[in-house]
Amino acid sequence: MAIRHVEPYSDEWLHQPSRYVSRVVEELGAEAGGWWEGPCEPREATIRLADGAALVWDEESGWRLGRLVAGEAGGRTELTGVRYLGGGLVPRPERVPEALRDARAGLGSSTAWRPCYRSHRNCRDGFDVALDYYTASASAPGALSGSR
Repeated sequence: MAIRHVEPYSDEWLHQPSRYVSRVVEELGAEAGGWWEGPCEPREATIRLADGAALVWDEESGWRLGRLVAGEAGGRTELTGVRYLGGGLVPRPERVPEALRDARAGLGSSTAWRPCYRSHRNCRDGFDVALDYYTASASAPGALSGSR
């Protein structure tokens, strides 16, 4: 498979995180009550959880958990009581539910301190390749059907 970079600020680039986030939603199952894409700079997505909390992912600090204060598609989500899940910027989707449990319990690599793995201003740092993995794997025959 050839490495493919996505042109920054193109429609494809703006929506590139959506396949990764949808995989996380699949892993969360009934706990996920829906999700939406937020703005860019940094790109962001929010998953509303069944208990009224939310998980927010952004391209600088990864996943964070908190009580949902405000949020809607295209807008920045506001949370209170934030805890970052840890596990890196793009942890494998199947690892997010366990990281969520740890964050709720204040265990594991979760923290109240915001990590900064990268800057959204570094558009050509190769991060698009990591996100493109989820887009490419979604289009491969049988790719999302079972092996993890």
